[in-house]
Amino acid sequence: MKINQFYIPVLTLFLILSSCKENKANAQKTGNAGSVETENPNSDNKPAFKGQTRINAVKTTTTYNVEILNKDLGRPWGIINLPDGRFLITDKKGSMNVVSTDGKQVSKIEGFPKVDSKGQGGMLDVALDPDFKTNNMIFFSFSEPFGKGNLTSVAKGKLSADLKNISEVKVIFRAEPSYDGDKHYGSRLAFDKDGHLFVSTGERSDKVTRVYAQKTDNYLGKILKITKDGKPAPGNPFIGKSGYKPEIYAYGVRNPQGMAIDPNGNLWDVEMGPRGGDEINLIQPGKNYGWGDVTYGIEYSGDKVGKGITRKEGTEQPVYYWDPVISPSGITFYTGNIEEWKGNLIIGCLSGEHIDRIVMKDNKVVGEERLLADQKERFRDVLNGMDGNLYAVTDSGKLYKISKK
Repeated sequence: MKINQFYIPVLTLFLILSSCKENKANAQKTGNAGSVETENPNSDNKPAFKGQTRINAVKTTTTYNVEILNKDLGRPWGIINLPDGRFLITDKKGSMNVVSTDGKQVSKIEGFPKVDSKGQGGMLDVALDPDFKTNNMIFFSFSEPFGKGNLTSVAKGKLSADLKNISEVKVIFRAEPSYDGDKHYGSRLAFDKDGHLFVSTGERSDKVTRVYAQKTDNYLGKILKITKDGKPAPGNPFIGKSGYKPEIYAYGVRNPQGMAIDPNGNLWDVEMGPRGGDEINLIQPGKNYGWGDVTYGIEYSGDKVGKGITRKEGTEQPVYYWDPVISPSGITFYTGNIEEWKGNLIIGCLSGEHIDRIVMKDNKVVGEERLLADQKERFRDVLNGMDGNLYAVTDSGKLYKISKK
């Protein structure tokens, strides 16, 4: 009888442990409630609304090709199409390359100003003048040595007809104050339908500069809107308001390395959180997006950020957030040849080492998919190509093409 009494509990324990292992395995496969995320969050913060994080996974049913067109592009940061379909790709080290549509021919453009390429700095984003076909002007952002440190600057210049040189270079905007650091430049560029330029800037990472994101007498941690001459864009929300720089469109952002305008004309950014708290934000004029008072992340040390709050009156909630982080960088809204991707937000991810596909409905996230995770690459920027294909550049210097089979 004693043997049986001993045997039954052991058998029960074995069955319980087996069941736990099976449940854990299933949980690892599906994540939280079917999410693509399988890791535990860094904090116990709760979302403000259902669907704000760990949304259900979706899976592409269309078959598609993944090709590497070039493996030797240095340290690419931004990619756009020229009107003839070739690519203009920035190199963090301080220049740009013109790359043929098949990726095989690469020519360097000379004549750019000096950049501070330490850390996260260097030659960053690039955008064509809306009138490029008639004036050959481009706009670019870079970390410029300035004062006793460096800052995010925006310049414009004219490309030569053979695309080998840039001339008439002029810095039109500097995101002061300068700071002796090497992180969080932000630095994406996007022209709106009226030909005005949105510029994202980071708060330069350190605690001493973090406070600038909430202050409105400077350009750190901001979404700015300027004219092609670097002046405040007409209609900006704070023009004429005391204590506000007139170029500010929105503020309270951390390190927005992704910014794009959707097919409906809405402006979006993605920004990196600390440990947890990467965000997607619908950027609206005059709004405060909360950093460094409000976040779903924690300090790298594990401490709370500020008071450790995720909501505060007068600040906007992110449409979506990640914890743990994926380190979102360049973004685009897809309008290409794969029907089920149309209108989706496509995000290049660094630490996440994948391309994130976000499905939206009525400006809310309804699905998420991680693409190209098998490539183990830090995807720095993505491009909705004019030929209907998706392109991406990586920190390792590769140019990817993703096309419908």
